[in-house]
Amino acid sequence: MTDIRRKPRHRRRRTAVAVGVPLALTAAGTLAYGTDLGVFGADAQASASAATAAPAWATATADGFASVDSLGQNGTYGGRDGRTVTVKTLADLEKYATAAEPYVIVVAATIDMNPVGKEIKVASDKTIVGSGTSGQIVGGGFFLGPGVHNVIIRNLTIRDAYQGIWNDKDHDFDAIQMDGAHHVWIDHNDLRHMADGLIDVRKDSTNITVSWNKLSDNNKTFGIGWTTNVVTDITIHHNWFRETEQRNPSTDNAAHAHLYNNFLEDAAGTTIKSSYGNYSRGGTKMVLENSYFQGMNNPVTRDSTATIVQRGNTFVGTSGRNESGGTAFDPKAFYAYTLDKTADVPALLRSGVGPRGSIGTTAATTATTKAAAATTLTVAADGSAQYRTVQAAVNAVPANNPSRVVISVKPGTYREVVKVPSNKPHVTIQGSGASRKDTVIVYGNAAGMTKPDGSGTYGTPGSATMSVQSDDSQVRNLTVTNDFDESKHQDIANQAVALLTQADRIVLDGVIVNGDQDTLELETAAKDKLGRVYISNSYITGNVDFIFGRATVVVDKSVITLKKRWNGTSAGYVTAPSTPADRKGILINRSAINGDVTAGSFFLGRNWHPGGDTTVDPQATVRDTTLSAAIKSTPWSDMGGFSWKDDRFAEYRNTGAGAGTASSNRPHLTDTQATDQEVTDWLGDWTPSAS
Repeated sequence: MTDIRRKPRHRRRRTAVAVGVPLALTAAGTLAYGTDLGVFGADAQASASAATAAPAWATATADGFASVDSLGQNGTYGGRDGRTVTVKTLADLEKYATAAEPYVIVVAATIDMNPVGKEIKVASDKTIVGSGTSGQIVGGGFFLGPGVHNVIIRNLTIRDAYQGIWNDKDHDFDAIQMDGAHHVWIDHNDLRHMADGLIDVRKDSTNITVSWNKLSDNNKTFGIGWTTNVVTDITIHHNWFRETEQRNPSTDNAAHAHLYNNFLEDAAGTTIKSSYGNYSRGGTKMVLENSYFQGMNNPVTRDSTATIVQRGNTFVGTSGRNESGGTAFDPKAFYAYTLDKTADVPALLRSGVGPRGSIGTTAATTATTKAAAATTLTVAADGSAQYRTVQAAVNAVPANNPSRVVISVKPGTYREVVKVPSNKPHVTIQGSGASRKDTVIVYGNAAGMTKPDGSGTYGTPGSATMSVQSDDSQVRNLTVTNDFDESKHQDIANQAVALLTQADRIVLDGVIVNGDQDTLELETAAKDKLGRVYISNSYITGNVDFIFGRATVVVDKSVITLKKRWNGTSAGYVTAPSTPADRKGILINRSAINGDVTAGSFFLGRNWHPGGDTTVDPQATVRDTTLSAAIKSTPWSDMGGFSWKDDRFAEYRNTGAGAGTASSNRPHLTDTQATDQEVTDWLGDWTPSAS
């Protein structure tokens, strides 16, 4: 983008206005590049897996803490936005469970793990569901690693990895283990007789709901913790613990643990004796409601540093410690729920837990492997996939394709220019690695560079490493970089775009977009065309006008990183909107703006009137966002002879060292203005989805 300074025609001054998000939403904290955060949740558009509507179990969403929006994930809905596939072999189960794409995976057979103890590494956006009572996993289970999110495991029997040693120290064979996962729903399973845990929620895993499961015949049954951080939010309700010795559960350093309507039973005359029931350890805050304890030793215990608030529980034939104390939290401040009567819990759970014949058993499970593969193209630089370059895969997409085509790009560095033309809609370019850093698309063109054919310079849009010109397209889980070296080329125009959009209904989710000047250009197909872009869970880096253009843009739950200039100085502008009149501009929402730059050196934005265009009405709003000390106390700037005060710039409820009070040089929205200008107003009739 070029700063053309021309004297504007006289225009009437207007009050700055902008848009926002629901007032209940809070500012985002700092995210980690390596975390694979998800896309959309409870408000996403579900896509049927067949010509008819998908059955309820294929589109089911979690309750409890798994339903709470956090970490860039809106609730837990699993693979409902992907295809439904039926599997009967270990190879097929592992293939789809580890795939980058969302899937509803119906397990319609008994699958023996090989070797015994194998734990399939489940990727994000998956529903793994048993077909009626026929879905069984024998001798192993599932592992959800750091950053894995939006996973549902339902209606399965997972059993028999036991190796003959009751307190087994050598075989860490779990039914379901999580290390740093979030938004997981474990529901209606029969989990039993494993060498180690039935469920392990470890290492800062959070937003977990465990409901309507039978956990039995096990020693170390359900552990929560293995971390000094107090971050885990977990709901455990309507589970039957029967003949389980310890960890029922053991809850260590959970920020919020809500246990209700569970049935803990130690039956008389058996060889398995309970050591303890519900245990609140470390810094845990636990609310324990309307649960039924029968024959349990030490049914409720707590550390002196932990909290348990008990309400409405029943204890029959129990002995030993039964403790409570401290203050906890109100679960209804996070989500709605209804308690069943405590007296009804044993009968209710004996008949209601475990796999259901009605789940996973309709005609909607007949999608085939061939159908799934037909809409996915794979790319690997080493030649191990269908295509070696991303552009080759784009070229293979049919013109005017009527439905989504996913281009799955394996980890690696792809030094190429990628362009998705306007006649190829519904394209998703998605990295298949565990982190957005694993797959990198990079090039180094700049506006002032001469094209190889000598036909002139690239210009700003032409410098883009990746250009998305087709409607309903997406970029997910990868990095796009323009690595043009300004220090070596001060003789030419050094605008260098990493990612350019020129279309409507574009999703950028879980991406890193790296550059210096003009990093992210957000345009429309033409000035009179609408172009909406939703950016979430992402990182955008740059220094001068690095989020700019005339599109209608929401940057949500993301981190904007300020960079020093090529010569080490700190000065720049985050946004440069060129919004047409009567359109929405750039909204930065629930995000963080920071970077290793000098305090007070960056503007939030300036008003771009391309070529001195007096008909545009640039708009930018930053709200519910954390601003570092790098932001100037007067955060908006004039450009090209136009006063920013004649255009639309505002803030609302920002925090951090760079936030400031309202003044004539720092306009803030009123509460009334903010409620009329939400994300939904920005996006109109479009609800972004993962499909």
